[in-house]
Order: sequence, then structure tokens, then C-alpha cells
Amino acid sequence: MDGEGPLYRSWIRSHQRTPSGSRDFKEATKRDALARLAVDLERLIASVPENKRPHVEKEFKGFKNLFSRFLAEQGPSVTWEKIEKLPEGAVIDYSSLLTPTTDNVHHMLDKLVVVKLNGGLGTSMGCKGPKSVIQVRNDLTFLDLTVQQIEHLNKTYKCNVPLVLMNSFNTDEDTQKVIRKYQGLKLEIHTFNQSCHPRINRESLLPVPRHHDVQSDIDAWYPPGHGDFYESFYNSGLLQKFIKEGRTYCFISNIDNLGATVDLNILNLLLNPDPQKIISEFVMEVTDKTRADVKGGTLIQYEDKLRLLEIAQVPKEHVDDFKSVSQFKFFNTNNLWAKLDAIQRVVEQGSLNMEIIVNNKHLSDGLNVIQLETAVGAAMKCFEGGIGVNVPRSRFLPVKKTSDLLLVMSNLYSLCHGSLVMSPQRMFPSTPLVKLGDNHFAKVKEYLNRFATIPDLIELDHLTVSGDVTFGRGVSLKGTVIIIANHGDRIDIPSGAVLENKIVSGNLRILDH
Repeated sequence: MDGEGPLYRSWIRSHQRTPSGSRDFKEATKRDALARLAVDLERLIASVPENKRPHVEKEFKGFKNLFSRFLAEQGPSVTWEKIEKLPEGAVIDYSSLLTPTTDNVHHMLDKLVVVKLNGGLGTSMGCKGPKSVIQVRNDLTFLDLTVQQIEHLNKTYKCNVPLVLMNSFNTDEDTQKVIRKYQGLKLEIHTFNQSCHPRINRESLLPVPRHHDVQSDIDAWYPPGHGDFYESFYNSGLLQKFIKEGRTYCFISNIDNLGATVDLNILNLLLNPDPQKIISEFVMEVTDKTRADVKGGTLIQYEDKLRLLEIAQVPKEHVDDFKSVSQFKFFNTNNLWAKLDAIQRVVEQGSLNMEIIVNNKHLSDGLNVIQLETAVGAAMKCFEGGIGVNVPRSRFLPVKKTSDLLLVMSNLYSLCHGSLVMSPQRMFPSTPLVKLGDNHFAKVKEYLNRFATIPDLIELDHLTVSGDVTFGRGVSLKGTVIIIANHGDRIDIPSGAVLENKIVSGNLRILDH
């Protein structure tokens, strides 16, 4: 990531009083920015009620650390020429893993904690509140499915795997209301909040908020990406609680990845390792890149360690290399396994130096701001014995858009104890590529109104829909189907229609009479 990017350079330019080559000047300006930020943070802390101050001080300490690292970064965090080929054994093939015996599973699961990253809102899909409460199938939400999966594990193996939700200040209140309904289940649910950081004015590099009443000025604050997990988990006290209980690993994944279920073979690899090898404190599940995943983070060997490389860190002239499926054949699913005592160690040592992602935002009042974020997988290089496991594509089933929702609601999948299972009738394991037009399908409510029932997709390879299109009941789509209604036109696909390798365009109205 380019710490001295256009943002930093324009800031330096606007503050320059001496020739641009002056290193001393730059250093002085950075010190000035840090000093002014510290004063502003003190002022914000003064507006916090006494009982909440220690917590906010911890959060601001993390923020100050991020900010000073952002100021200190000199150019890209990766020197392209130093990227090495992945060494033998760095990525293990999932098919080579052993399946544990059933009598062993109970003891293994007692060592596990399941963590879901639940900080995101459903706004990009036109929904209010946490994304985890969007209904994805049979009126069940992401959260319902997760709870069903873990409750089933606990009942089947007579164990007690806890579910931990990392919320943000955007999702916490609504999530607390929802989880009350699970009280009667065999499942322990814990929540904690990731940090709440002030957005920074892009020109002055000073915090935007004037007081610490987050809800009254919500635009001035942001959750700093899921890389904040380690410190927030530690600060919540839950990490220490689970270590005391004798648990050793946590499995972390995004709540919207419906493929991220607890995998006993990976857990077995961690808990019963090869005695000849170093114990793995960190496992990243990767899967084969397809053309659809060219922007996903990838695994590289760098300075003798495995680490995550995100597109934001790639020098501009190498972006095409990064996207090449032949050069970088894996991408990160964000399903991660980390050793609990190792998390405690890296947090206490202060050795979590994850790459900073600078996210530029434009607020509704016209203000340009930056927010500094980190990614949870980027911590890989801070742990010992990190490895990748190349998992089947079925473990990566994220629902980011309504096109993903169409797949998971369709007959491609059936539901089994909260897990989605691909239909045996599907001849190949890959999912169809679906593109739905933004103007008519982007929001969940509009999308649902356009399908009388979800079409049969078992034999579909590719679907593109654009414009004002509706689908009747029992429609079947096969091969490559492209449906384009031009501006002002409307296409109604009639009930019972079978479209195989078809392009439909123009105007098609089925009128009742």
C-alpha cells in the first residue's frame, strides 16, 4: 500500500514552506501532525463519561499507533522483486488431509472457538441494519444458519463449541436484540465490539468528530476493518477466558460466507500435527483463483515468511501481474484458523504490524476523509509456522450482491443443518457466473419482486440480466443466457419458459387477458 500516495503528497504540498526535497521538513511536518492529533484525541477523551474512559483510551491507543505508522510509511509495503515463489509445502492440498475418527472429534471440538466477523451493514444490498439478519434461504438469515450449524455440531458430538460475534458500533445493538431468540438452544453466544475510530479530514489530517457521542455524529466514526479483531478480542477479555477453559484455536470467517463451516479435517491438522514439523499458529484457507477472483488477496512468500498480498499493496505497474491466474493461482477466502495463546503473545508484544489500507471516503456533507484499516489475514506474517490449505471452492460462498443471493436461494443448493450443500444433479462443482443489472436488481427488495419463483439453475453456466426484466414461475435457465431490456423496454420471461443458450433482447410483454 502506498503510504506516501497522492493524499499524503497533496497534504505535504499544501503545508510546504521549504523546497520539496527537504527531508527535515517532512519529518517536522509528520511530528506536527502526530502532536496535533494527540491534542485532539485528548479533547475527545475529555468528553467521555468517566466509567467509559479506560475503554476509549485503549481504542485511541490503537488508533494513534495506526496513524503514526501511516505517517511513517515510505512508499509501497512490498518490493515486487522480493516476492519469492511459494516454497514446497507452504500450501497443503485439502484432499491430502486426514479425517479424524469419530471418537476423537468430541475432544477436538472442545478446543475450538468459532468467530464470525459481524461488523458489516446490509446497505450495499439496500437493507437496514446488520447484514447478518438478511434472509438468505427458507426465511433464515446468515445468523440463523450459523447458529444452526454450531448447535448441530454440539448436539452431534456432545460438545460445547462457543460462537463469538465481532460486532461494530453499527451492528451491535440490533444483533443483541436478535440473539435473544437463541436463548433456548444448546449454544453459548458471546459478542464483543471492534474498535470505533475517528475518521480523518483528508486535508488537515485531523480527526473529524468534535465530541465522543458516536450515535449523534455517526458519519465521523468508522470501524477499522477486521484486522482489528486481535486487539479487540484481547481487550474484551474473551481471549483469556477461552485460554483458561483449555481451548487452543479459533476459526475466524465472514458471517456472509455461507461456505465457512467448521471443518474437522483442518482442525485435525492443527491439533494432531506431524511431530517433524513446526506447530502451525495460523492457517489461511485459500482456493484456486478463477477469472472472477482476480482482485482477491493472494498468498506470497516474502522475506522468508508466508504473507497475504492485497491488490491495494501492489505497485501500479504490477497490477496486471497480480491479477494473473498463472502467476498467483490462489486467493484468500478469509477463512482463518489462529492459535489463541499466539494471539495473546503477538498482542502483548505489540508485534502486529499489519499493512495499512487507506480508504478514501466522501461524506454526505462534502467532506473528503480517510479511514485507516487493516485486514485480519494480513496478520499471518506475525505468527509462527503459518501455512495455506487449498480448499474446495465450496468453502467460499460469500453473499455480497443479489447475484450471489440468487445462487444460494436456488435449487443448486439444499439446506442441511444450516449448511448449504451443492445439488448432486449439478454436473460440475463450479457455480454459474451471474451478473444482474445494478439499476433494477441491486437492492434485495427489488430483486425479490422480479422473480415469481427462483429459476432452475442446475444446468446454468452464465447468466447476464440487464434492464427491466421479470421472471414468471418455474423458469429454467441452462447454458449461457443473456437477457437485455433496452431503456424504456420491458421483458417478462413467461412462467414455465426454458431458456437454453439464448439471447433475449428488445421488448417482451406477456399480457393477461
